[in-house]
Amino acid sequence: MQTMGMGEVMIIPFGGNLRRVLFWLGVMVFFALFLFVFADILLPFVAGFVLAYFLNPIVEFCERIGISRLWATVMIVLVAVIVLAAALILLVPVLSEQLFGVIKNLPDYFSRLQNIFAHHDTKWLRQYIGIDISNLQSSVSSLLGQAANLLKTILPSLWSSSKALMGMATLMVVTPVVAFYMLLDWQKMVGAVDSWIPRNRLQTVHAIVWQMNRAVAGFIRGQGTLCLILGCYYAVMLTLCGVNFSLLIGLFIGLIAFIPYVGSTIGLLLSAGMACIQYWPEQWPWIAAVVGVFLVGQFLEGYVLQPKLVGSSVGLHPVWLMFALFAFGSLFGFTGMLIAVPAAAAIGVLVRFALHSYLTSVFYEGEGNKG
Repeated sequence: MQTMGMGEVMIIPFGGNLRRVLFWLGVMVFFALFLFVFADILLPFVAGFVLAYFLNPIVEFCERIGISRLWATVMIVLVAVIVLAAALILLVPVLSEQLFGVIKNLPDYFSRLQNIFAHHDTKWLRQYIGIDISNLQSSVSSLLGQAANLLKTILPSLWSSSKALMGMATLMVVTPVVAFYMLLDWQKMVGAVDSWIPRNRLQTVHAIVWQMNRAVAGFIRGQGTLCLILGCYYAVMLTLCGVNFSLLIGLFIGLIAFIPYVGSTIGLLLSAGMACIQYWPEQWPWIAAVVGVFLVGQFLEGYVLQPKLVGSSVGLHPVWLMFALFAFGSLFGFTGMLIAVPAAAAIGVLVRFALHSYLTSVFYEGEGNKG
C-alpha cells in the first residue's frame, strides 16, 4: 500500500491476490447459476450426496474392522433404503390422513376456540391492548376459512398430479444409486479434489475444510439425530395423552426443532391448542399433561440431547439459519432448502476465516503499524 500526498490517489497493488479473489468469485457465481438452472432436476442427486455424506463414517468404520468398501457400501445402502421405504410406507398414509383431517376440521376447531374465549371476560384486551376480540375473531375466522378451502382444493391436486408422482418415483430410484456410487468412490473424489488445491495453500484449505466438515457434520448428524428423537418423543407422548393428530404434530415439532425456542414454542401452542379444543373444561388435567410433556422435552433437549449430540460444533446463529432456509428455498425450491443448512455452515466458516484474515492483514493494521 502506498500513501500519497494531499489530493493524490492512493494506489493499492492487489497483484496475484486480486486474481485469486476474482477466480473464486467466478467459481461461486458459476456454482450459483448451475444450481439455479438445474434446480428442477437436482433434488435426487443432492439427496444422494447428503445420504452418502451421512453414511460415509459407517462405511469407514466397516473398513476398519476388515469389511471391503464395496460390500460395506452395498450393505449400508441396502439397509438405509429398506428403513426409508418402510418409514414411507408406514407413515405417509397416516400423515396424509391426519393432514387432510386437520384441513377438513380447521373451521370447526377455530369455532371451539372462539367458544372458549367467549366464556371468559376479554374486556381487558380492549382496555389495555386496544384489541376488540369480536372483530379479531371474525377476521381470523374468515382468513382461516379461506385458507382451509384453498388447501382442500390445492393439496389433492398436487398429491395426485403426475409430476409429483414422477418426482417421488425419481427420488426413490435415483437417490440410492447416487448414494451408492458416491460412497463407493468417496475416497477417490476427496483425493481428486485435494490434488486440485494449490500446494502453497494446502494447509490453510485443509483447516477450512475441517472446520466446514465439523460444522456441517455437527448439524446434519448431531442436530438431525436430535430432531428425530424429539419428533418421536413428542409423537408418542402426545398419542398417550390422546391428542388428535399427535403423529403429525409430533413429527412437525421434530422437523422444526433445529430452530432454538421457535420450534418448541410453536409445538407447545399447537399441542396445547388442540388439547384445549378436546379437553376444556371438564378434562383439564390432560391439558396440564401436555404442558408437562413439553417441559420434560425441553429439559431433555437442553441438558441431555443438545450437549451430547451437538455440543458447540455447529456455531450457527438461529437468525442466520432461518435466513438461509428462506433464501435458498426461494431461489432453488425444495432442493435449496435441502442444501441450505450445509451451505449456511460452510459460508459461516468462510466468513469467519475472511474476517480473521482481514483483522490480521495490513488493510486493518495499516502500513505504519506493520511489523
